[in-house]
Amino acid sequence: MDYFDDHHKEPEKPKRASWLLPAILGGIIGAGIVLLVAYGLDRDSLTPDDQSQSQQGEATQLASDSNQNPNLQNVSVDVQSGITDIVDKTAPAVVGVVNLQQGDALFSQEESTAGSGSGVIYKKEGEKAYVVTNHHVVEGAQDVDVILHNGVEVSAKLLGSDVFTDLAVLEMDASRVEQVIEVGTSSTVKTGEPVIAIGDPLGFSGSVTQGIISGVNRTVPQDFNGDGRADWQADVMQTDAAINPGNSGGALINMAGQLIGINSMKIAESSVEGIGFAIPVDSAVPIMEQLEQNGQVERPYLGVEAYSLNEIPASERTEHLGLPDDMENGVYIWSLEALSPAENAGLRELDVITELDGQPIDDMTSLRKHLYEDKQIGDQMKVTYYRDGQKNETTVTLSEQ
Repeated sequence: MDYFDDHHKEPEKPKRASWLLPAILGGIIGAGIVLLVAYGLDRDSLTPDDQSQSQQGEATQLASDSNQNPNLQNVSVDVQSGITDIVDKTAPAVVGVVNLQQGDALFSQEESTAGSGSGVIYKKEGEKAYVVTNHHVVEGAQDVDVILHNGVEVSAKLLGSDVFTDLAVLEMDASRVEQVIEVGTSSTVKTGEPVIAIGDPLGFSGSVTQGIISGVNRTVPQDFNGDGRADWQADVMQTDAAINPGNSGGALINMAGQLIGINSMKIAESSVEGIGFAIPVDSAVPIMEQLEQNGQVERPYLGVEAYSLNEIPASERTEHLGLPDDMENGVYIWSLEALSPAENAGLRELDVITELDGQPIDDMTSLRKHLYEDKQIGDQMKVTYYRDGQKNETTVTLSEQ
């Protein structure tokens, strides 16, 4: 008698779920491994061109999927802009300027770089081209070289330079000149107007910075002899476009690609950021023309050596000049040149000038501004002055120095 008969019942059949699920999972895993191996072998067997086509197909599928998602956007970037157009148009007209001077060694004839800056090619006429730069860039130079936009270095001739306007003009061979700047106007420049500065700061040729006009009709004191006193008041435009050492003499350009200023200086203090200055092109052009044609700026000549009254103690003003105690402003004459307009008009040493043409004269800066900017050679000028405490007037006929 077997087991079944003794128990008088049928044995239980195995449950199908207990073996079917592992079998199915095993099949799936096995098939997956086979497919992966086959795919890998198939990819390895593809040529580079085939792989590229495969990747393009995958990219196409991804692009198709992204089109179905409204939150994804295709972005196209156009690097060509108004700024790049202006730079392409104007940068070739901006050059480097190298100040060459002889060394300090005895009998040394070798020249070395004493300084460098920037310049702007503003005119091409026949075989000559003309570059405007700053006076302080070429001051003291025995020779001057110009470095063009393409890196070619050309010898240039210094035609003239003017300390008061900080401008100088160079002449060079025009055969290598590719571009001349378009000269605009500074009379219509507005505060907030966007501008571009191009120059060679620290020797980095053709550097471009962007900013705005921060102010017009700014007045900045200038000390030419390093005595700590202002010798001149420069009339300039203010910009926050970065102007660094070497930018001097470079171009300040408007959004029409026109020259509106010659970059000249910046305030270099640790507490100051983004304050640079440019000479307005409208005041620069007449100076450039005189330097180009005459080598110097012709200005009216008074013929005196004079000093600001506020530079001497109050006791000296009263005791030696005979002035009232409350008189602080004016210019006292230290010496006169023989047969000068001042001497011819009867002025003497220690006379104190207080007015010119009825306008108050506070110091030497205001005297130069009136003489150089308001008067012409041959003009007559009324001078109000004090001598031994007495107020007097005379008329000076201005001549050329």
